[in-house]
Amino acid sequence: MDRALQMVEQGAAIVDIGGESSRPGSREVPEEEELARVIPVIKRLRPRTGALISIDTRKSLVAGAALEEGADLVNDISALRHDPEMVKVAARAGVPVILMHMLGTPETMQLNPQYGDVLSEIKNFFLERIKKAEENGIAGDRIIIDPGIGFGKNLQHNLTLLNRLDYFLDLEKPILVGPSRKSFLGLILEEPAERRLEGTLAAAILGWLRGAAIVRVHDVLETKKALLVAESIVKEERVVG
Repeated sequence: MDRALQMVEQGAAIVDIGGESSRPGSREVPEEEELARVIPVIKRLRPRTGALISIDTRKSLVAGAALEEGADLVNDISALRHDPEMVKVAARAGVPVILMHMLGTPETMQLNPQYGDVLSEIKNFFLERIKKAEENGIAGDRIIIDPGIGFGKNLQHNLTLLNRLDYFLDLEKPILVGPSRKSFLGLILEEPAERRLEGTLAAAILGWLRGAAIVRVHDVLETKKALLVAESIVKEERVVG
C-alpha cells in the first residue's frame, strides 16, 4: 500500500495491483493465494486515494472480490480467455477492461514465439476479443487494448509493435503499453532489469508518440517527467503535469 501511495504521489493515475506473476516461465497461482495477496492491499488502499485501482488477474473470483472492495477496472492478460466467467463479472460491474495479447501462457509464451505477420495477427486477435467482449455486455467505450510487449514476442516483434503502434489506432480503443524494464530492453542495453530506466523512458516516449494513451511503468516519477517534456515539445508549449 505504501508503494502504491508513493506512485500516486509521483503522478500515477492508475495503480495496477496483481497477485500472480506473469513473468516468462511463471506458473499459475491458486485462487485462494491470489485473493490473500491482493484483497488486503485494495481494502487498505481504497480509502487512501482517489487514483484508479486496476486489478491485474485472469480469474473472475479475484476480479469480483477486488471490484467489491473498490477496484475500478480489470486488467486481464488473457483478454477474457482464461476464465469464461470473467466477461460476465466485468460486464455486470460495468467497469473498463484491459484486453492484452499474449501468445500462450506466461509459462510457455517465450518458447520460440512465431508470427507470420505480428501486426495483422495481433490486430485480428483484438478484433475477435473486442467483438466477444461487446457481445457479452461490455460497452465498447470501456475497452482498452494492450499489445502485450514481452508476452510471447521476441526482440523483433517488440520493436515492430512499439514502432508501429499506430497500426492499432483504427480500432478506436485506448492503447496501453508496458515496456518497463522488459527483457527486450536488456538485449539492447545489455543491462539487468534494475538498470533499464533509460531504455524504459525511450520506449515509453516512443510508445506515446505512436499513440499510446496509457503507459504502465515501475519508475513513475522519471517517466512522468520524460513524458511531460516530450508532450511540451510536440505541443510547442509548456504542459503542466
